[in-house]
Order: sequence, then C-alpha cells, then structure tokens
Amino acid sequence: MKFTIVLLACLLAFAYANEEAEVVKEYSEVNPEDFKYGVELTNHIRAEQEGHLQDKDNWLVKGEYEYVSKEGKHVKVTYTADEHGYHPNVEQ
Repeated sequence: MKFTIVLLACLLAFAYANEEAEVVKEYSEVNPEDFKYGVELTNHIRAEQEGHLQDKDNWLVKGEYEYVSKEGKHVKVTYTADEHGYHPNVEQ
C-alpha cells in the first residue's frame, strides 16, 4: 500500500504542477486487498493504475500514464510492478 500512496502522490504533484489543467475525469476505489484509480486532465495527462495483494507482503500493480511532451510528442508508459521491481514500457 505504501507503493500506491507514493505513486499517487507523485501523480498528483505532476498534475498540479501545471496550474492551468483541470480534472476532466477522476475515480478511485481502495480496498484492503485491491485498489484502482484514474485521473484525466485537460492538458492531455491521463493516468490509471490498479493492483491487488498477491500475498501478505507483495502487491501486483499495473497501470499506464500518458502525456504530450514539451516537444509535442505523445508519450505513453505502461507498466507493471511486483516483488521484482518496476517494469515500464515507453511508447513515443
């Protein structure tokens, strides 16, 4: 759960760094053994994540986020995270 809280805090900081962006869509559901959330902003930033507890200490998390870079390129990152680490796949 600590991983989720840290990632959510990072995403919110990223979203609020651009004060001109407004939230278009937002949802979250947090349970003791699973969670999911998503956010979409008017500045073309979108993030979704879901995860579930595999065993007492390990979470399996998957998600994606996308944005438009300063150079105008669309960037999409899909990822999984588990007991072996963070595994991103970047599309540009």
